[in-house]
Amino acid sequence: MTQEAKPDDDRPVATSDIPSYGIVIATVSTADPEVLAETPDVYGAFPRLSGQQIRLIERHSERRRIREGDVLFREGDETCDFFVILEGKVALTEGPSGDGRILGVHGPGRFLGELSLLTGQVVFLTAVACEPGEVLVVPVRRLRELVAQDPTIGDVILRAFIARRSELIGLGTGFKIVGSRYSPETRRLREFAARNLLPHRWIDLEEDEQAEALLRDLGVAPEETPVVIWRDQVLHDPSTATLAAAIGLPMHLPSDAVSDLVVIGAGPAGLTAAVYAASEGLTTLVLDSIATGGQAGTSPRIENYLGFPSGIPGAELAERATIQAEKFGARISVPAEAASLERRGADYLVRLKEGQEILARAVVVATGARYRKLDVPGLAELEGTSVYYSATELEARRCRGNPVAVVGGGNSAGQATLFLARHSQPVHLLVRGGDLAKDMSRYLADRLERTPGVEILLHSEVREVIGHALLEALTVVDNRTGGSRKLEASALFVFIGAEPNSNWLSEALALDDHGFVLTGGAAAQAAGYTEPGAPYGWPSLLETSLPGVFAVGDVRSGSVKRVAAGVGDASMAVLFVHRFLEGLGSLAV
Repeated sequence: MTQEAKPDDDRPVATSDIPSYGIVIATVSTADPEVLAETPDVYGAFPRLSGQQIRLIERHSERRRIREGDVLFREGDETCDFFVILEGKVALTEGPSGDGRILGVHGPGRFLGELSLLTGQVVFLTAVACEPGEVLVVPVRRLRELVAQDPTIGDVILRAFIARRSELIGLGTGFKIVGSRYSPETRRLREFAARNLLPHRWIDLEEDEQAEALLRDLGVAPEETPVVIWRDQVLHDPSTATLAAAIGLPMHLPSDAVSDLVVIGAGPAGLTAAVYAASEGLTTLVLDSIATGGQAGTSPRIENYLGFPSGIPGAELAERATIQAEKFGARISVPAEAASLERRGADYLVRLKEGQEILARAVVVATGARYRKLDVPGLAELEGTSVYYSATELEARRCRGNPVAVVGGGNSAGQATLFLARHSQPVHLLVRGGDLAKDMSRYLADRLERTPGVEILLHSEVREVIGHALLEALTVVDNRTGGSRKLEASALFVFIGAEPNSNWLSEALALDDHGFVLTGGAAAQAAGYTEPGAPYGWPSLLETSLPGVFAVGDVRSGSVKRVAAGVGDASMAVLFVHRFLEGLGSLAV
């Protein structure tokens, strides 16, 4: 008789900063009953479904008996089904054979899987039956339909999947990156993995005792690193595209079909455009060269975004938005870097850096902006090792317990300073002007002034970086008096404004003097038009100098550099996309 699941206590589901539960090194075949005891749901990653929820899921599934030792899915599989355990226990292990270390054991009422089921990534764990039992098997397509159609079930599954991905990352499962902390190439790979929330482990050549023996076994010299190890593959300094292909990141690039809309850039603005367009029936493709989330995705915590009174990590906001867009049918391809844009008959052609060509009836440009760099001799040589343009857990671990400096007077600098103060002491905030609240939200300025370990230095500019391979100190000058002082700092974080990611558009669209994309009347004027030339009044507010091409978020000239502003831009732009596609934007230029 099938055991009906009983719901756990109503505990909140954590979606970030989840500590790792204890790992027992054992295999399913040799583990004793205590080892195979069910993993407690301490952090909300493993909720138990109610009987009513299981009956609802059963409508989309089939029942299947399982025997002890049956493998339900393997590490490296391109995809797998969604399983709900009705009877018996299932262990999740490392390695494709099912005899690796046990990472969790689950019994009746729990479900298996994590974010890869919804994002189309490869499977990162192996599931092995510990004892005979019965499961519900839901094909991935039906699972996505269920998540989209039933908000109650969808929310439970989504929150658990996000929590489990955080757990996997904390456990160091997935592929391995072996390389030096001083190598920009190693940092590039680590950043790609971290920004895309890919389960991985970094093996530090300088610190990890396993590194030398591992490289010797692989026949790889230290100077040949970084290398990536995934299953039976060893990749030597792979490009991000090569790494993405090796671990099965879906590309979703159509070979000849014409999409209704291509969104270029997957920050908050681009993802918002994808959510609205896809949910309203437009075939939507999203491209990004690095990861979803944009600059917001690197923010340790966004505290002034509507609806999140206690704040939300940028990476979590990005992951939720990505899943939301995919739930409605948007296809998201990372890494996919746009290199040019041109007219192709009645459509637009976007050519990618790797050579692929994408056709679309309309385009939304949401490529955002990148942080400016300080004009300080020697600083470029330290980028990626001790000079950074974002402050995430990756950088915080690197400089934990050591003094650091932050340059900038805006919200990004303030948020980074507060985050780093939890990891490093002291944190020197260097502000060029004389008023902290001039370019920073008042709440941030007030909190910084009250935070222990934060030293705010107004009228201060960096003139010199000191250190070889790694930063050791800074020479800081008072721009009023000319006096200088030396500050010890193991890392420098720079947040001094942004430059648009628009170089690839210089031949296609009208840009302002700073490279931001012109829209609306300014775009028409730059294109030589003084009167609207289309029935619906081209250009609309967010339309560029090309009809049917829209710009939103930080890349747009005159935009407010805030997450909420980019989201607002994008939601409005989709309305204009509909008008254009309905034939109201037929303008010959």
